[in-house]
Amino acid sequence: MKELLYDTDSALIAGVLFVSMAVAIEIGLRVGRRRSAPTNDAAKEHINGIQSAILGILALLLGFTFSLSLQRFDSRSEAVVDEANAIGTAWLRTQLLPAALRGEGPALLRDYTGARVQASTLTLADRAQLDALMARAAQQQTALWAVARRALELDPNSYTPILFIESVNTLIDSFGKRDAALQRHVPEFVLMLLYVTFLMAGAIVGYACGVGGHRPSMASYIMVVLIVVLVFIILDLDRPRRGLIQVSQKSLIDLHAGMRADASR
Repeated sequence: MKELLYDTDSALIAGVLFVSMAVAIEIGLRVGRRRSAPTNDAAKEHINGIQSAILGILALLLGFTFSLSLQRFDSRSEAVVDEANAIGTAWLRTQLLPAALRGEGPALLRDYTGARVQASTLTLADRAQLDALMARAAQQQTALWAVARRALELDPNSYTPILFIESVNTLIDSFGKRDAALQRHVPEFVLMLLYVTFLMAGAIVGYACGVGGHRPSMASYIMVVLIVVLVFIILDLDRPRRGLIQVSQKSLIDLHAGMRADASR
């Protein structure tokens, strides 16, 4: 099922949120002004208590969502390192292959790593190229597994082919884990719940000001700006392949550079 918010630009969502909260504050202010005359001090205290409770719920939801998006970001970072380690181990173990396969094995791994590095630089706008690279990686995994099987056939009495088979298996597993980490993000229901809470918080802030007979202070709008900035960061952290905050691919890039350097010697 296609998710509307996940496919929408983070800056646009932040802008809509800012305007929505400003409108909610203004609506709450006007409603509060109409109610200001007959409202006594006890009622005002009750309204202020509700305002504090809603803002507390908002802070709790923001903290939970930020923690969730940060965990997703950390998982993607760890997945890159794990995949680089798995490929690096397989690369070292190609030296243990039978002599007839010591050219084909490293060449396949080098091309595979290059494809993984290239895929990590693409955005969602390059969907066709990304799908092609994913298909290419799957084909190369099959070819690597065939090399591992042939190594065992050529040297069935040695343990070294088993080591290469294990490393290829780990490589394939790390590919799947990283791909799964890229697909995980904060559920859209949580973001919609946040949006509704933002509107309620804005409306109650405006209403409390209207009942009190004054316009919202500058501090109220500073709070709105801070909320919008935090939401933008949450969305940016939660969106791989785009945004300002990106997972470092240095471990994979350095590994591929080392492979190319070894090949040129």
